[in-house]
Amino acid sequence: MPTKSISPLLLPDSPRLLDRVRACLRLASLGRRTETAYVSWIRRYILFHGKRHPAAMGRAEVEAFLTHLAVARRVGASTQNQAQSALLFLYGKVLKVELPWLANVVRARVPSRRPTVLSESEVQRLLAEIRDPELGLIVGLLYGSGLRLGEALDLRLMDVDLEGMQLRIRGAKGDKDRMAILPQSLAELLRGRTAWCCALHATEYRRGRGAVPLPGRAGTEAGKTFLLGWQYVFPAPGFSVDAESGEICRGHVDCRRVQRAVKAAALRAGIAAPVSPHTLRHSFATHLIEQGYDIRTVQELLGHSEVSTTMIYIHALNSGERPVRSPLDEFDGDLLREPAASGYLVAA
Repeated sequence: MPTKSISPLLLPDSPRLLDRVRACLRLASLGRRTETAYVSWIRRYILFHGKRHPAAMGRAEVEAFLTHLAVARRVGASTQNQAQSALLFLYGKVLKVELPWLANVVRARVPSRRPTVLSESEVQRLLAEIRDPELGLIVGLLYGSGLRLGEALDLRLMDVDLEGMQLRIRGAKGDKDRMAILPQSLAELLRGRTAWCCALHATEYRRGRGAVPLPGRAGTEAGKTFLLGWQYVFPAPGFSVDAESGEICRGHVDCRRVQRAVKAAALRAGIAAPVSPHTLRHSFATHLIEQGYDIRTVQELLGHSEVSTTMIYIHALNSGERPVRSPLDEFDGDLLREPAASGYLVAA
């Protein structure tokens, strides 16, 4: 449904559309990943319709694009929903146009299959096959604390509470903060890891380096800081240039390294089921419920907004609330090795 008036975005002196989208997303305090995804979907929507300006399009074009994703591209329901959310944000928050109800969209089918869950013995075999100690500690947190991969890689030094045996998860899915359990069996490894990170930062700071990007959009100028507490627990081996600000910062370990390590470890462990880092989060939740922990407790630990999301993991009866012990601490022996000092720690 084309608009009848000329959008301010079409005026010669108006900001570019995608820049306006980014500005609105940041004003809404949405995360970097959400911003990247929304901008990507809006760009694909514009290209799909021959680079027509969204202000000159409306419900029919949105329905055509979303139907194309489901029918021709065969995307999943969650992917289609994300694309729809991006377009609704574009029209509602940026263009200030409320779209009528999208009644003619062919919806992607919601899969009914359950998530892959490893047995406790399979988790032990998988962890034993992680050959890089640094990656082994990350994978241990995925299972031992029930973290998403991005949550583990985003951990800052100030988020590790070794006294309270907790991890603070910042800006997780839905831009929510929560506290996760820190397994006793990983406490000393994390203590050594944080000490190593402090030494790395001290060395880099003396050389005028060591800035890291701040989460979200608040903070110091250009969104970076040299403060120790904001340093990543799992820093990248080198520096990179921020695509937006052009600032040189140190990011965190590449998620693809962890993904490849988990798949390779599963293959060496002889696990037939398809395994990804997220499989360990599924296994964390399922094993807690099997041990008798209350579904509401598991919901809080996972950071789910609705208990219905957590209900998929029910395989045993609830037994009421009690202090939570990480399933990783049920294993015998030390499965994970002390991370060696990485080669990129420059001597002072």
